[in-house]
Amino acid sequence: MSNEQQGTAHTTIDGEPIPTLDEIAAQHFALSPWVARTPVFERADLPSLEGTHVNFKFELLQASGSFKARGAFTHLLALDAARKNAGVTCVSAGNHAAAVAYAAMRLGSSAKVVMFHTASPTRIAQCKQYRAEVVLAGSASQAFDLVRRIEAEEGRFFIHPFNGYHTILGTATLGYEWATQTPDLDAVIAPIGGGGLAAGMATALRLANPRVHVYGVEPEGADAMSRSFAANHTIKMSAMQTIADSLMAPHTEEYSYQLCRRHVDRIVTVSDDALRAAMLFLFSHLKLSVEPACAAPLAALLGPLRETLQGKRVGVLLSGTNTDPATLGMHLAHATRQR
Repeated sequence: MSNEQQGTAHTTIDGEPIPTLDEIAAQHFALSPWVARTPVFERADLPSLEGTHVNFKFELLQASGSFKARGAFTHLLALDAARKNAGVTCVSAGNHAAAVAYAAMRLGSSAKVVMFHTASPTRIAQCKQYRAEVVLAGSASQAFDLVRRIEAEEGRFFIHPFNGYHTILGTATLGYEWATQTPDLDAVIAPIGGGGLAAGMATALRLANPRVHVYGVEPEGADAMSRSFAANHTIKMSAMQTIADSLMAPHTEEYSYQLCRRHVDRIVTVSDDALRAAMLFLFSHLKLSVEPACAAPLAALLGPLRETLQGKRVGVLLSGTNTDPATLGMHLAHATRQR
C-alpha cells in the first residue's frame, strides 16, 4: 500500500493540498457534534433492479437538508475568532446557501448569502429561518460578482460551493463515513454539479478501498464536468436548462476537476424525464420526497449504468431533499403521465 493510501502522503493541486485519509478521519470526528452520521439502507428487490444490491446513503437526512452541511461546517470550524466574527458569504442555488446559513447560526457567526432570483421561495425562506441575509442575483456571473464584492467590502469569508481544500475535505467525510458503514461496495454513484461532492467523496472512498468504482451523473442540460473531461481542462458553461437546479454549475474549477479526473471512472448524463421518473420511483418504492438532483444517481442506475452494474453492490447517494410540495407534485405528476 502506498503512503497516500495509508493516509500519510500529501500532494497538491493548484497549490492546495489533497486530503489524506488521516485528515479525513480526523475531520469526520471534528464534525460529529454538528452533522449527522446518516444511515444506509440496502435493497436487492427493487423493480427493474432485481439482483442488484442497491445501498442507499440517506444524506438527505443531513442537517440543513443536504450534504452541503459537511463543507460549510468544515470551513467555519477552520476560521479563527476574528474571521468568524466578521461573518461568511457564499453563492448558491439553494442547498449551499442553506448549509452555510445553518452552520453560521450554529457556530455563532453570521451569513450573507447570494442566491439566484430563480431560487425556490422555500429555499430562500429556509436561509432566512437560519438568520441569513439573502441577496438575489439575476445570473450566475452577477452572483459571483456580488459575492466577491461582499467579501471585499464587508470582510466576510467566502465559502466556495464546490472547490478548494476545505470544501473537498468536508465532502470527503461523507465518503469516509460510507466506507465505514459499507466497506465492500463495488461501485458508488454520485451527482455532479461543480464536482465538489464527487471529488471529495471519491477521494475518500478510493483511499479506503482502491477497488471501488465511482460514477458521476449530470443532467443533460447542465453537463459542465462531462464537457471538462472531453476538453481535458476546466470550462465555462453558457446557457443551461434542467429541472435539477442544484446541479447547474456555471463553470468547473481546477481543484475539484483534477480530483474528479483522478478518481471518477465515468460520467453519464440523464434527461429531465429520467430525473422525474427516478423521483417517482423513490416516492413509490421508498416513500421518499426528493429534489431532482437527489434522484440523479438512481436515474443513472435505472438508465445508462444499469447493464454495467447489474448484479453488483452499488452505492446510490441520496444527496438532498430541499424541495417544496408544489414543485415535487408537478414533477411526480409529469412522471406519472409519462409511464
